[in-house]
Amino acid sequence: MRIHKEGRSTIIIVLMAIVVFLAVIISFSLYNIWILSLFILLSMLVLAQTLMFFRIPNRDIQFRDDGIVAPADGRIVMIQEVEVNEYLQEKRLQVSIFMNLFNVHVNWYPCGGDIIYYKYHPGDKMVAWHPKSSDKNEHTTLFLNQGKHHIGVRQIAGLIARRVVCKARTGKQVLQGSEMGIIKFGSRVDVLLPLDAEVMVRKGQRVWGCETLLAVLR
Repeated sequence: MRIHKEGRSTIIIVLMAIVVFLAVIISFSLYNIWILSLFILLSMLVLAQTLMFFRIPNRDIQFRDDGIVAPADGRIVMIQEVEVNEYLQEKRLQVSIFMNLFNVHVNWYPCGGDIIYYKYHPGDKMVAWHPKSSDKNEHTTLFLNQGKHHIGVRQIAGLIARRVVCKARTGKQVLQGSEMGIIKFGSRVDVLLPLDAEVMVRKGQRVWGCETLLAVLR
């Protein structure tokens, strides 16, 4: 396991804030061991949570040519047919994964192939489980030419998430399970599948990036 480079500045800020507040507490409560102990405990919890948030875990990638693996850790919050009006003008089966503050927030490509479309969209900060957040919130959209199919992926910022980082670029060739990017303090990833794809997960199920099989393509 290692720490994502996008989290290094945040970790430094957290450490600096802890040092400053610790200095203030020591200055005003030098002999109050309880306040000092409580602050140290809370500081360690905040630092540990920040490190967990930006960690890149080692994963056993389940390579499968006809399979779509989970692009993120989290819980399935939506499996439904939607109308796609970006790049493709057709109906798709959308599988959405919500990431809470305790999940890894690195994202991975759900399949290998050529990136045939990529676009960043600035936007609002609605809660990530809101149906309209896919279009209204800050997000990225990309489509992969998997060979027989075009697979869409959206990274969506949420109420707490403040930034979407994506490595995708049109024309780039990627491998299944390679790093796609990270959503800083947020929130949701949508996978847009062909309507005839066989979904292998259910709503409410917990999934693991690179390891959980989301769907099988026909």
